[in-house]
Amino acid sequence: MSVSFDLTGTTAVVTGARRGIGFAMAEGLAMAGADIIAASASQEADGGAIGARVRELGRTFEGHAVDFRDRDAVAAFGAAVRDRADILVNNAGTIRRSPAAEHPLEWWDEVLDVNLRNQFVLTQAVAAGMLERGYGRIVFTASLLSFQGGITVPGYTAAKSGIAGLVKALSNEWSARGVTVNAIAPGYIATDNTAALRADEDRSQAILDRIPAGRWGSAEDLQGATVFLASPSAAYVTGVTLPVDGGWMAR
Repeated sequence: MSVSFDLTGTTAVVTGARRGIGFAMAEGLAMAGADIIAASASQEADGGAIGARVRELGRTFEGHAVDFRDRDAVAAFGAAVRDRADILVNNAGTIRRSPAAEHPLEWWDEVLDVNLRNQFVLTQAVAAGMLERGYGRIVFTASLLSFQGGITVPGYTAAKSGIAGLVKALSNEWSARGVTVNAIAPGYIATDNTAALRADEDRSQAILDRIPAGRWGSAEDLQGATVFLASPSAAYVTGVTLPVDGGWMAR
C-alpha cells in the first residue's frame, strides 16, 4: 500500500470549527484537499473566517447552525450529511467550572449532552452512511482529562473519559467494515478557553514546568494528527486516543 495523506475528493464534517482547535482542524483538512461541512451553534452559512480560509485553499465550504444541546437538531444534521461525509471530526464542546460538591446539575446535564451524548447521536447517524459505503474516518476531540481527573470540572472529565471509552467501543464494531474511530487528546493549547490560565502567571508557569516541550501548544499543532487519522494511511490505526500534548502525559 502506498503512503497517502491526500484527502482530495473527500468531504469532512467538522463540528465546532468557528475558532480555536476546530478551526485549525478544518483548515488542516482543507489544506490536505478535503471539502468542509462545518457545524456549531453559531456557525454562519458562509462560514465566516473559517469559510473564507477553506475557500482560499481552493476547497468548498458549507456551514450549518446546530445547537449541540438539542438532540433532535443534531440527529437532523447527521441525517442531512450522512451520505456525503467521508470524515467526521467531533470537536464541538463546552465546559462548566464549579467545585463538585456545588456543581449545578443543569451544568452537568449540559456538558454531558454536548460533549458525549449528542456526539454519539451525530456519530451514529453519520457512520450509517460510512458503513454502507465501507469507508470512513471518525476523529473525536478528547482531552488530557480523558486520562486525568482535573479540578472543578466533573462533568467535563466524565464526558471526555466517556469519549475515550466510546472510541474503543465503536472501533471494535466498525473497524472491520472500513470505518476507523480514534480521538486526539490536546494538551494545554493557547486558545480562548485557556486565556484565564495563561493570564495567571503562577498557574501558567506550573503548567509550563510540566511540559517537556517547554511551551503551550498552538491549535495548528493538532493539524498533523488530524490529517493523519483522517487519511487512507491510517487504515490500521483505530481505537486510539492520541495525546498531542508536548509530552505532558510522559512527565
